[in-house]
Amino acid sequence: VVYLAHDLKHDRKVALKVIRPDLILSGMAERFTREIRLAARLQHAHILPVHDSGESAGQLWYTMPFVEGESLRDRLARDGRLPARDALRIAREASQALAYAHEHGVVHRDIKPENILLARDGSVLVADFGIARAIAGSTGAPAASTATQLTEVGVVIGTPAYMSPEQAMGESGVDGRTDIYAVGVMLYEMVAGQPPFAGPSGPAILARSLTEMPPSLTSSPVLDAIVAKALARDPADRFPTAQALLDALDQVRGEIDTTRTGTAVVPPPRRGRRVVAIAAALFLIVAAVLWFRPRPKHGSSDQIRIAVLPFVNRGAAEDAYFPDGMADELRGKLAGLAGFRITARASSDQYRESTKTPTQIGRELGVGYLLTATVRWARSGDGKSRVQVVPELVRVETGEIAWQRPFEADLTDIFQVQATIAGEVASALGAVLGAGESHDLAAQPTRNLAAYDLFLRAGAVRGSAREKVRARVDLLEQAVALDSTFSRAWALLSNSLSSLYANAAPDPAIALRALSSAERAIRTGPKDPAGYDAMANYHYAVTRDADRAEQQILRGLELAPHDPEILATAAKIERQTGQFEAAVDHLRQAMQLNPRSVTTLNVLQTTLLWLRRYPEALAISDSLLTLRPGDLGFSQDKAMVYLAEGRLPDAKALIASLSPALPDSEVAAYFSYYWDMYWVLDDAEQRLVLRLGPASFDNERAAWATSLMQLYWLRGDKTRARAYADTAYAENAALMRESPDDAQLKVLAGLALAYLGRGDEAIALGLRGTALAPLKTDKINGPYYQHQLARIYLLAGRPEQALDQLEPLLQTPYYLSPGWLRLDPTFASLAGTPRYDQLLRRQ
Repeated sequence: VVYLAHDLKHDRKVALKVIRPDLILSGMAERFTREIRLAARLQHAHILPVHDSGESAGQLWYTMPFVEGESLRDRLARDGRLPARDALRIAREASQALAYAHEHGVVHRDIKPENILLARDGSVLVADFGIARAIAGSTGAPAASTATQLTEVGVVIGTPAYMSPEQAMGESGVDGRTDIYAVGVMLYEMVAGQPPFAGPSGPAILARSLTEMPPSLTSSPVLDAIVAKALARDPADRFPTAQALLDALDQVRGEIDTTRTGTAVVPPPRRGRRVVAIAAALFLIVAAVLWFRPRPKHGSSDQIRIAVLPFVNRGAAEDAYFPDGMADELRGKLAGLAGFRITARASSDQYRESTKTPTQIGRELGVGYLLTATVRWARSGDGKSRVQVVPELVRVETGEIAWQRPFEADLTDIFQVQATIAGEVASALGAVLGAGESHDLAAQPTRNLAAYDLFLRAGAVRGSAREKVRARVDLLEQAVALDSTFSRAWALLSNSLSSLYANAAPDPAIALRALSSAERAIRTGPKDPAGYDAMANYHYAVTRDADRAEQQILRGLELAPHDPEILATAAKIERQTGQFEAAVDHLRQAMQLNPRSVTTLNVLQTTLLWLRRYPEALAISDSLLTLRPGDLGFSQDKAMVYLAEGRLPDAKALIASLSPALPDSEVAAYFSYYWDMYWVLDDAEQRLVLRLGPASFDNERAAWATSLMQLYWLRGDKTRARAYADTAYAENAALMRESPDDAQLKVLAGLALAYLGRGDEAIALGLRGTALAPLKTDKINGPYYQHQLARIYLLAGRPEQALDQLEPLLQTPYYLSPGWLRLDPTFASLAGTPRYDQLLRRQ
């Protein structure tokens, strides 16, 4: 906290900076003292100096000159674009300060307009070395050590719009060139009136900086060249030192026509045609291509439909993942052949160890052929391994074996065995393979067998629980460490990290790892749809940027128009942009290919719930729970359908039915937090939640405190409710400092403030959250945030504004319904008011 203070000893105004007492124990004291130490040793005309420092009653403090003027951020907010002459002068003087700091072994790492002070005489002062660090081996500086380094490798600290790519990725060895990048961003912003990269969130901004080039400052090629060099993604391509940047700025001052320098800022791209329209066009294109490609010789124009059933493991039990991996590989190879339609793994896996006949299985899956196999992985004492595979192709109609051939080979030849099986299956069905298709069949996902083994092990770790996802991530990170060109492993790693980010407390480091992994997947496998699917999922789950997600999934659809995973991702994106019926169409297509995919069924179930098509949603819920009995997420989804229909007893009975298979605490904690369904729990379940600690909420203290805050309020204990509201606000506020553009954190922090009785602050924070993901642009997350804003207004004693938020929610796809509102005690205080009663009468 910075105060304007009076220095009695020297009779002058000073800026007094103190650390908040509640942060002293969180490691911030070390950062604060480091800031004092680094800033005090830098004596330069353009660096804000330290006057004095000390400690009083445990309170750390230091003083700086009081600068009468404004920050560069204030100037930009008032004037927008700056004259080029002013912009160059500010950039020059900031570069002078940084050149001096770098020469003395200090890199700032948080250069931004807020930290550039403009005195009344026009001079520039660089302030706030709070996250600066010493540069190992720099002139005049000691080698970086534990005492002089603020962060470890992989920890991201800074301001997203001004962070260099290497800083954003948490790389080690960040040096003065990261400050040069930030000066380039500021120079661009001063001349253009806007930063080179913008987005709705920190991860979105970082994604653009890592994947796009900014619009040119076209009226000045010389200035263009300087900015482009400063903004180079690779540090080696930037100015090597701040002094070199300063020299370039000195040269351009005499060459630039300052009366005409401006920008040609490219307007934001218009939203293209929606996924469904382009996907339809792509389907026609691909269909035309397939028409002229070799087709099965049996004369039918229909595609041959095959299900690859789980291969039977004849080896050690711990090797069971290996036959599953082989089956997956063959599905992928066969799916790439013209004229074949392959049932997805999720549906085929339902018949593991099934006693049904091939005819029964084939008819249930809607296929003409089944491919089965037995696999034995024999390990020998000399370290070599051999694999025995006996595949069979069964004709469903007759149950006869259409093709069979045993294989035995060294493990090192396993990819050739897979390619041979796929080729012979295709040939047995009359397909004539061209050179391109034969080449594709022979392609190896990796040349590193250890990496492939880790990839197969990761694929065997199924489920969306966070501990499962973390286990999968760990195996995949080992795989890509062994083979950095393993594109499918990168894609699966990115998807896993995006899922982890979306279903836990937002962690910018995880977001950046997800983005980097998706980029590596595309770079190492540009013709593999999995990379584009991973990038689409990243933008869907992390940046919430539907336009960029759509661009990526369209590329995936172009490469694999019949891939059920790609179709399901397209449907998720269509939902976010409000195309719910198009999403249902894509999901139905995906179900034809993958009729027992829990992922596809789950997306379809929630889509139907949002559309208020309750009988259909319940039917899908029943299918999901048949495939995954007792699954908490699927059970809650079904309970939500019951509540939307106004069937509270059925929802309660469903929750009670889960207890025999799952711990009561797990069930109660889950329902108390997700979708704010704490009020559906019975008295005993509520009391149980009130006894739980953060560990029952995956050690997420914000989730734990929010649940107890709401439950105590519901039960009339407002004193305890406010105590936990205070904790919930503090925890969410801490998370907001790491993810300042996260809409959900803001609305949940606002909700906690509302429970604390700080209505005006709560409303302001809630409005800031909903503005980041408004209902009109985000049809999946936007309604939930607006729902929470309605609760904030209600707690703040503003029922009319609450109704203003509620009314649109019953006219847009969302889970709230008149039946739900009649049951939910959150809105009980509105009962009897004309507007609310009219809302409840809507069908």
